[in-house]
Amino acid sequence: MTPYPILLFDADNTLFNFDAGNRRAFSEVCRTYHLPDTDELFRTYEQANTEMWSAFDRGECTKDFLVVERFRLFLERAGLQADPVLCNSVHLDTLKTNTILLPHALEVCRTLAESHRLYIVTNAVAAVQKARLAASDIHPYICDAFISEEAGASKPSVAYFDYVFSRIPGITRENCLLIGDSPSSDLRGANNYGIPCCWYNPQGLARPQGLRIDYEIQDLLDLLPIVNP
Repeated sequence: MTPYPILLFDADNTLFNFDAGNRRAFSEVCRTYHLPDTDELFRTYEQANTEMWSAFDRGECTKDFLVVERFRLFLERAGLQADPVLCNSVHLDTLKTNTILLPHALEVCRTLAESHRLYIVTNAVAAVQKARLAASDIHPYICDAFISEEAGASKPSVAYFDYVFSRIPGITRENCLLIGDSPSSDLRGANNYGIPCCWYNPQGLARPQGLRIDYEIQDLLDLLPIVNP
């Protein structure tokens, strides 16, 4: 019998190739508002974006504030003129069409769906996640998706996982496994709630201090022997 019949997958950069979609969305913003589309400017945007998502993970801002403020910061630091609200609108609309999956994500979801129940646990923007998931090849294998906007709380908070647990029949802290790439939201969330976690770490980054990590994988295929021993 599998030790973890219920699997909780993060979405961005765990199943979906968010980095590729994010770069494409940035290019579309630049094309629409006649901004220079350079790797240097993209790195400036990414720095602002990362700062704001980190603030969100710490509970310091709302998602609605985050998605606009990241563009305001980017434009200010780059010395460019554009409306951050409109930039964000184009960015999110483009992300909705990004159904690019990470290597082996489809194979793993298809295989595991035969013996497990698969769920998405995500802090990303609800409209983006719903559109992408509905259009993606993994959609038939996902039982449900729990999005922080709809939960009224976000990873890594206990309140978010209370919401998830209230909606999955038969789930316990012992029979589920959270799989995600983010130490600050996925691993910290699993630690906060007392559930097992698997760090998807394709780049082989050093383990963060102060976090319990039950499993670590660099390829999604490595998840199979963990949940089907």
